Amino acid sequence: MFQVLSHRVYGRLFCAQVIALIGTGLLTVALGLLAFDIAGANAGSVLGTALAIKMVAYVTVAPIVGAFAAQLPRRAFLIAMDLVRAVIALTLPFITETWQVYLAVFVLQSASAAFTPTFQATIPDVLPEEEDYTQAPLLSRLAYDLESIVSPMLAAVLLTVINFHWLFAGTVVGFLVSAALVLSVALPVSPAKPREGGIYDKTTRGIRIYLATPRLRGLLALNMAVAMGGALVIVNTVVIVKGRLGLDDNAVALALACFGGGSMLSALTLPRILERHADRTVMLSAATILAAVLGGFALLLFARGWTFAPGASAAGWAALLVTWALLGIGYSATQTPSGRLLRRSAHADDRPAVFAAQFALSHACWLVTYPLAGWLGATLPLATLAALFGAATLLAVVGAARLWPAGSTEAVLHDHPELPHNHPHLAEHAGRHSHAIVIDDLHPSWPSRAG
Repeated sequence: MFQVLSHRVYGRLFCAQVIALIGTGLLTVALGLLAFDIAGANAGSVLGTALAIKMVAYVTVAPIVGAFAAQLPRRAFLIAMDLVRAVIALTLPFITETWQVYLAVFVLQSASAAFTPTFQATIPDVLPEEEDYTQAPLLSRLAYDLESIVSPMLAAVLLTVINFHWLFAGTVVGFLVSAALVLSVALPVSPAKPREGGIYDKTTRGIRIYLATPRLRGLLALNMAVAMGGALVIVNTVVIVKGRLGLDDNAVALALACFGGGSMLSALTLPRILERHADRTVMLSAATILAAVLGGFALLLFARGWTFAPGASAAGWAALLVTWALLGIGYSATQTPSGRLLRRSAHADDRPAVFAAQFALSHACWLVTYPLAGWLGATLPLATLAALFGAATLLAVVGAARLWPAGSTEAVLHDHPELPHNHPHLAEHAGRHSHAIVIDDLHPSWPSRAG
């Protein structure tokens, strides 16, 4: 997996991603402390609102950026977004009002919504070989998991010697170093060409292509499965561990580390698995693991009568940790190969828009599951909550299996009714494959590679 880091351009881009992630992790810790400093007992509602604002920014801004950013110089655009994030982070220590927190979060996350899909759409052009590109999403997943462990630990160490406001300085440094690393490399010119049509056509193009592609419709259902399993862990771990079990912060960290450890284990073993099995098989199997683990955990809680109250048995605590680790495995294995699907499902011209569509639609799923996990987690027994989320995850897996055709690992016939019959995306594939068919003059079908 790590040999791809010897590629000079990708190696520096990956370092930029890791350093920016650590800066963002410090920002998350500092933002929580800032919210408590401003709002006191209402800090939870402030953070919850800020998280919702983050998701709204991701869902609304990414498609707009996907429509226009591809026409801009990639390197300059990525550097500009890093600098915007650094400037906003620099203002955070001086914030004294709740509305200022919300405004800063929206601007900063809008810049992230512009940066991330553009960055992701650049990697396939940096690593054009399938074998090399396969490693990139796995390394990114590993970086996210390591950040979730390293950033809180680093913040805890720094807070022993500095005020939490100085953590924002770490965030600023992270974004500036990321910008410097991007500046140090020459990026491939985006193959995207200016599009005709109005703002609506341009901003919805990626989503329309995405929803017209069967395997990507299946990916959307898998995004919901991942969001169901992930939201239950991310939102409710602290509630379960501290609120219901009465344990301390170290126990919360241990539970989240089990989830992150499972995710890392999955990322490390996926390269060999993807060499032997099709993406569809791997992703559907992993999502099924999510549903089965949630359902099995619910049955175990019902059968043992575990209520997860203070003083609960050690066996119940151990079962929670094992469950979180298994959910981490399914979570990572389901979502990590998605970059391969997007790369295979989009002509180079359309890749930025399709990556932006995935970014927006996947976060729209989280926008649903985050509050759902919070509201239900506050009122339902854990067994009932796990059962409901397991059932919803299973429905998403069944939907993905129906939407994503099986049978061929290389070609799936499908149509793009939103594209004109002379669109180069259709013309290229029709010319490449002699068995391409035309349903009618306005709805040509073309075979595309299915992972």
